[in-house]
Amino acid sequence: MLIRKLFKFENAHIVRGCTTQRCSQNIHGHSYKVEVLLESNYLDDGQMVYDFGLTKLTIKELIDSFDHSITLWHKDDAAYLQAMKTHSARWVELPVSPSAEQFSRVIYLMVERILACTAMQNGEREVKLHSIIVHETDTGYAQGFKEDAHSILMGEIKLEEIIFSAQVQKEWSDPGIWDKLLKMEKIANPTIV
Repeated sequence: MLIRKLFKFENAHIVRGCTTQRCSQNIHGHSYKVEVLLESNYLDDGQMVYDFGLTKLTIKELIDSFDHSITLWHKDDAAYLQAMKTHSARWVELPVSPSAEQFSRVIYLMVERILACTAMQNGEREVKLHSIIVHETDTGYAQGFKEDAHSILMGEIKLEEIIFSAQVQKEWSDPGIWDKLLKMEKIANPTIV
């Protein structure tokens, strides 16, 4: 069975090297919609694949890191990167350009890691991430699957190279959650949300 949870965030970026001049030469923003699709052949003690309330914890917080932030590509011009970090408290730096395609891959890897580190508490079994859909506009989206997220051909993404600003981390319910995920430390789902 497949379930879907929808998240939203407002974000600014520049997509260097793309064909459209407005996108490649100007900071601009989008009202993103992110669909997280989870699957399992089993249902938990509540007869669910995965309680939607649980997705509002770590998954939502990490996706929300992009909200009212500027997303930067670490290979962009050093002066531009420094200026953005100086004049914006909320930013995320990625090892790939922040296109919708790369957002789907980055978010896939983040949610995949969350699920791998989560100690399930309510009989959830074999919950897997099916895909991530990132709607950049009402008419355009990118859907990333496991093979895309881990594709070397599309540019390797190492979670350790994703950097969240101090302000973003400060706003998490657990400011150390990203370090825990990078170290593959177990995080327990609550028994009640």
